[in-house]
Amino acid sequence: MPGMLKCAVRTLYEEVAEFRFDYPLMLVPEAGPKESLHYYLYRYRDTPSPRNVVQFDSNGVAREWGRVTGVVYRPAVVAMCGTRNLGHYLRSGNQAHLNVFLNQVDWLEQHAVIRADGAVVWPHDFDLQEGPILLRAPWVSANVQGCVISALVRGWRITRRPRLLELLKGSARVFELDCKNNGVRVQAEGHVVYTEVPGLPAPGIMDGFMRSLLGLYDLYVETAEPSVYELFMQGVDGLRYFLPRWDYRKKWSLYSNGAYLSPPFYHCLNRKLLSVLARLTGDSYFAEYAEAWNPAHLSLLGRAEIYLAFLLTKNACRLKHRTWRHRTTLSSTQFENVTPAAPLPITPGNRAENC
Repeated sequence: MPGMLKCAVRTLYEEVAEFRFDYPLMLVPEAGPKESLHYYLYRYRDTPSPRNVVQFDSNGVAREWGRVTGVVYRPAVVAMCGTRNLGHYLRSGNQAHLNVFLNQVDWLEQHAVIRADGAVVWPHDFDLQEGPILLRAPWVSANVQGCVISALVRGWRITRRPRLLELLKGSARVFELDCKNNGVRVQAEGHVVYTEVPGLPAPGIMDGFMRSLLGLYDLYVETAEPSVYELFMQGVDGLRYFLPRWDYRKKWSLYSNGAYLSPPFYHCLNRKLLSVLARLTGDSYFAEYAEAWNPAHLSLLGRAEIYLAFLLTKNACRLKHRTWRHRTTLSSTQFENVTPAAPLPITPGNRAENC
């Protein structure tokens, strides 16, 4: 109980006292072309540590502690840790950052699963309760698939290892399959979305969907496969159709089918990812929403509205799903004592935001 109370108090503090209207997340216009190693977004400064904690294991691979999951390897976290350190390397020339990126690529290469249906996936090997959905291991996610594809495309461009390209060639298959067939494709109202959480009705979680689209775009640029481009454009059409469902009064984005207003970091992420897709597709509709969601347009009254609406809707969602009853595992303090990570000359604290 003391551990649960500590988590609850820390969460409340983060949401109430550390709420902010923008984050140090910048667009990277160099990203996109085949010759580029840049990712589309870059966090140029660390932000307050979140509840989930990431440390490196003895092989220099990112792993995450979560209140419900305990210590796990999340392929998306591994991939994003890699791409962020690649961004550091491209800006600083520090070889240590490149080594971190290549360590994550090696792990992703080793942990790819080639299924009998031809799909190459990076599944989660743990169960997870996500709102109303209980995900049973092994489960796949469009968000994971997109993040990993983007990381491996850049790993292939650096190393030219044939195995990476072979894995990439099978990585789009899961976007063709619906959730009943262990895929991430959801057909709804005549449109397609790719789901971060299998079983969640359309449109689902916005940022994970958009990251999957960027993965597909990277894969198409690298392979020039028409079928991959078709999957990308089907997703773009679905994003355009469902975009109003994620909108709160042309001021802020909604999280997970409108369950609550997006936490501020996710709102910033949604807005930036929309801007990226507006650039890649030339669709001004995406750019209009990204601009409407810019917190700079909010008055003091508007900011107060967003802040209070977030707290009310987020806690109403907690009450609805009784999230405090979800299984609690190791505390984050205990995590620091589990298989100590080898020292890495990269980021102080080894926290999740540092990846």
